[in-house]
Amino acid sequence: MRVLRDLCLAGFLVLLPAAGPAQQAANAPLPEIPQLMREVEEHQKQLEKVRENYTFNSIVTTQEIDANGQAKKTETVESDDFFVNGHLIERTVKKDGQPLSDREQKKETDRVTKLVEKAEKTPPDQPLEGQIVTVSRLLEIMDVSNPRRELFRGRPTIVFDFQGRKDAKTHGLAEDASKKLRGTIWIDEADLQVAHLEVSFDDNFKIAGGLFASIQKGSSFRFDQTLVADGLWLPTGAEGTVQARLLMVKNLREHYTERDSDFQRFHVETRQSKDARSVPENKQ
Repeated sequence: MRVLRDLCLAGFLVLLPAAGPAQQAANAPLPEIPQLMREVEEHQKQLEKVRENYTFNSIVTTQEIDANGQAKKTETVESDDFFVNGHLIERTVKKDGQPLSDREQKKETDRVTKLVEKAEKTPPDQPLEGQIVTVSRLLEIMDVSNPRRELFRGRPTIVFDFQGRKDAKTHGLAEDASKKLRGTIWIDEADLQVAHLEVSFDDNFKIAGGLFASIQKGSSFRFDQTLVADGLWLPTGAEGTVQARLLMVKNLREHYTERDSDFQRFHVETRQSKDARSVPENKQ
């Protein structure tokens, strides 16, 4: 399920900007979508600086679904999430409701410390792992249509549909996946934030030619953000379903939910503390 989430967000995490200038009235002409998305992208660096001051709790539940649509296995992972140099860091604190053992805590501390060190050296516009598709590049791969205004949770948004162009020339896993996607995106018009995103695969997507995995048509993903404080938006959750065939042998169907909450101001002590824990200052 993490593979699907990462693929779907690869080209859209760059669309989570800081508060932008207020938009025109609801009866004003709709902006050109390419220009709107470039403005959204330009505000990214502002958001990176603001959200460095926050941490939040994330609970991810993954259910393995059998042929009858029933959950046959459920796993829950709880983590403390924070940002370093624009990169999201997830520190696991519980599995299936139970705190990590001493051995697991040490292993997780080592992993997070190394990841923080890597994040500090990796420019914000480059991924720690995998690939990121820039907005400019994404607009070359996607066709956008049906721009419109809608109220979303009581706030004016600009909404448009998108679909990957099958004939687009792409390079790398993230770009290849983008060709197989279709969806709808809701952009808060006042703050230039992605408020909601719905994405699905409209064709099968093969990883390593299908030898490693093949994500099936219909696999889908939903993502939400909300205004937290001081013009800052942060994720509130996500949900998705993936159907895949692994190593040309095993069929897999998983349902995934993520719930994010408990947003707090914080700072990360990486030099003073080898476990790189977040230190809350006060709850919002």
